[in-house]
Amino acid sequence: MFLRRSKGLLDFAMAVLCIWAAYHHTPAGALARRAGAWALGVRTSARPLLAYYDGGADSEGPAAVGAPEGALAHPLSDEEALAWGVHLALTGMEPRARERALGAAEALGLTPSLLLDAREGPGTARRLLTLLTADFPGEEARLTAAFAGTAPARYAVERVRAEGQAPTLERLARQLPPGFESASTGAARALALATAFALAWPVPEGTPVTSPFGYRVHPVLGTRKLHTGVDLGVRSGTSVVAVASGVVRRASEDAVNGRVLVVDHGRGVTTAYCHNSELLVRVGERIERGQVIAHSGSTGRSTGPHLHYQLELAAQPVDPLCFRTHVRVAGGATEL
Repeated sequence: MFLRRSKGLLDFAMAVLCIWAAYHHTPAGALARRAGAWALGVRTSARPLLAYYDGGADSEGPAAVGAPEGALAHPLSDEEALAWGVHLALTGMEPRARERALGAAEALGLTPSLLLDAREGPGTARRLLTLLTADFPGEEARLTAAFAGTAPARYAVERVRAEGQAPTLERLARQLPPGFESASTGAARALALATAFALAWPVPEGTPVTSPFGYRVHPVLGTRKLHTGVDLGVRSGTSVVAVASGVVRRASEDAVNGRVLVVDHGRGVTTAYCHNSELLVRVGERIERGQVIAHSGSTGRSTGPHLHYQLELAAQPVDPLCFRTHVRVAGGATEL
């Protein structure tokens, strides 16, 4: 009797676990969560999951993130990348959410509106960060001061150091007064953007882009879908290198992406490398910038040898070409 009851409870628990796993880790479950979120008018994490299984089809379209075409005349230094991150993060914020950041710039003698200007913004942001360097030598503390103001940031830094910890964005955010959530979010986004500007390229620089980021007619399915990465025209067996140091989060194979790697670079930045013929690293492995992590191929849903390279910020795909100083598109139409 007791054995049968125990078995029944175990079966029930396993059934609940299976339902939970299907709800959170399958395309059907993602669709159900997305439909439920739409009906209730709340946010859902299902969209990135759907993109993960479907090669990146997002019905709301690509995120307009990165530098405008032709804006990057040369590779950016770390200081320039951080300044671009601040400028782009500010322009992407709601007007009310960026009031503290503009006030901080004005208190330091800068013209706040220039931070939002398409031409003057990155330079003004760099001057702002330079003025903050003496009091906030750490990069993440400096970003907190840029978005929250010097007084709240100084208090947060002192509190974190009093606890014997390094002043990271996450720890500083916990020490800021209530109502500074948008400042913390802006600083985190600026750091992610700066990280994206510093990424290398997974294949030789002269490799042509055979299919850019954006909507296209899918070459296999024949339907209009969002292409959430760039296809790079390389032969099978070409070395694929890590664009930055990070940790391998996925190293597996499926019918859509073929042999695929997903690498977490921290700061909300991840990259994916799809359709490889061979994977050279494992899940959980720490890799370094420039390390050969795979050999390209044509596995999965593919019409020929190439590398699908994908960049995501905060689980949202963005155009990696918006963070590059130059690129050649097959057909000769674009030279940045």
